[in-house]
Amino acid sequence: MADIVTKERRSKMMAGIRGKGTKPELLVRQMLTADGFRYRLHRKDLPGTPDVVMPGRKIAIFVHGCFWHQHQGCKFAKLPTSNENFWRHKFDENKRRDLLALAALRDSGWRILTVWECATRTKESTDSLGTRMREWIESDCVFREIPSKVHAPDPQCR
Repeated sequence: MADIVTKERRSKMMAGIRGKGTKPELLVRQMLTADGFRYRLHRKDLPGTPDVVMPGRKIAIFVHGCFWHQHQGCKFAKLPTSNENFWRHKFDENKRRDLLALAALRDSGWRILTVWECATRTKESTDSLGTRMREWIESDCVFREIPSKVHAPDPQCR
């Protein structure tokens, strides 16, 4: 299936996608601030440049776009039908880079929270997002992912 826009137009659209200051990231930061948490942004000295960092607690928070990081099982993580090989390679590299960053952070004693974009897209999921983040921050859990499925059982503490 061919793309519905020209190659030049698609390139311009893709170049306009931000990596920082996205709506999901701003929502996460707003909720953390409302709960009284202090944090730093985009620490380049840490593996993967986490979106939000709480240095005193050694917590790194990533706010991942479901499309770009290929959130498994998510309806927003569809593989484009044009230029499939390019996209498959790009997404594989993104996932590989994510895994390396998580491992390096974990090995350095950091706790890691990944908030998926889909958890910020509906009222139902955002209603519980602040609580879910706060509960994890105050727990001893080393790793957690927060997807949109608020009624699904939480993954075990890892």
